[in-house]
Amino acid sequence: MKIIPRHPPHFQSVSAWEIDMTITTDPDIEAREALRLIGPDPDNWIPDRPGVDHNVTVVGGSGSGSTFAFALRRASIGGVTVIDAADDEAHAGVWLNRARMNKLRTPKNLPGPELGIPALSFQAWYEARHGVEAYAAIDRIPRLVWAEYLSWYRQFLGIPVRYRTRLVRIEPVEGFFRLHLEVNGVPQVETTRKIIFANGVAGTGGPYVPSVLAVLPRTLYAHTADAIDFRALRGKTVAVLGAAASAFDAAGVALESGAKAVHLFARRPAIASLPVNRVRGYPGAYDNYPELPDAARWFQAWRFRQVGSTPPADAIERAIAFPNFHLHLSATWRSAHEQGGRIVAQVNDDVFEFDFAIAGTGYFVDPTKRPELADFAHQIALWRDRYEPPADQRDDDLGTHPYLGSAHEYQEKVPGSAPYLKDIHVFNPAGFVSFGLPIGDVPSIRRDVPAVVARISHDLFFADWALHEARITGDNIAPDFHASLYTAAVWKQPIKAALADSA
Repeated sequence: MKIIPRHPPHFQSVSAWEIDMTITTDPDIEAREALRLIGPDPDNWIPDRPGVDHNVTVVGGSGSGSTFAFALRRASIGGVTVIDAADDEAHAGVWLNRARMNKLRTPKNLPGPELGIPALSFQAWYEARHGVEAYAAIDRIPRLVWAEYLSWYRQFLGIPVRYRTRLVRIEPVEGFFRLHLEVNGVPQVETTRKIIFANGVAGTGGPYVPSVLAVLPRTLYAHTADAIDFRALRGKTVAVLGAAASAFDAAGVALESGAKAVHLFARRPAIASLPVNRVRGYPGAYDNYPELPDAARWFQAWRFRQVGSTPPADAIERAIAFPNFHLHLSATWRSAHEQGGRIVAQVNDDVFEFDFAIAGTGYFVDPTKRPELADFAHQIALWRDRYEPPADQRDDDLGTHPYLGSAHEYQEKVPGSAPYLKDIHVFNPAGFVSFGLPIGDVPSIRRDVPAVVARISHDLFFADWALHEARITGDNIAPDFHASLYTAAVWKQPIKAALADSA
């Protein structure tokens, strides 16, 4: 493949530039050159502490976790470990597992894991393999191609992820945390000074299953967060509860897998179609959103909840292309029970029977429900602790979101009661009310990853200020040169002139 720069120098024709370029089959040549030009990774500047294994532990090894690992490395913060409970790379994250969309829901040109280095971007990676025209032809990034890019990103940058390492419990200790882990199924304890939760949609909560489904035998329903055997649904009648993107994605896969019929039930009278979050994407709102007053941030989160999460048009088209897909609007399930191995559901005044149901009903956020936070979850400030909304904007689900600081750190419910909370940074959807975006997705990377890394650098530096002060003011400094380098050039007054002046 011949590599041609997108914008050849103005003083040279494209043909001449092409002749001068090296013929190469390495699609990563521009990425390698970019890393060469930014220089080697700086040396770790953080002093070792006795009894501390890691300076930073990143929980979650998919896209966000890998991006943090690279950003911390470039900030010369060493002692970073990335852990993931999945068995391996193929089972980590959502893209090859729970995600079932054909294309990502975000625009293809949003800045992401490249962290300001264009040659590491998805566009550069894709064009190096498929060409400029091929990139121009796609409207959004195919899901499986995005997974391939993230895998390349980890491998190319040499980011190690410790798979089969599950965080069981965080135990605060003076100056650090004890992490109770299961490593390959074996209990293990490690210590760390900082924690970043880059662990996706269930990171500070879990899948939300409506109570009307939860009373059924577990064999009769699943949440979209589950590993669903869609092949087993062939010839079956399937219900899908919910009308956001994941619900339509599940409906589409069930239909493509040969389901006899799929009925999707929406509580609203119409499918949400107003992308209210998107209008906040311009630089002024995007960059300054975290500094808005609480009332403004709450209202925006509440407004989003009122309007609803918008599925992409192609997700709807994927389902309605099948004549055996049936959409029910204003259709709340009133009750459901098992009868003869099937689900009997009352929806408004109608009764339906299904072989299986899928909850595409999203996730809840509540730190008190996470077992790894059990030691101190009651001390974490939630939005309901810090802000009382007007009566017409009450929302109990938003109230259980953590009230995060400017670097995504937990805050104390009672000041002074749990100072260690500032050393846990939350980069998952629990940050939605505080930061106005689906945190952990691509839109949040450019603004929030640098903010978290900068705070970690600040905190670790000032925590060891006495050591750094000794380092930067000590006398043990080797001179760049000795006086002998310039002694011969030192001006000396001529002897004759000095005698004449004295006479």
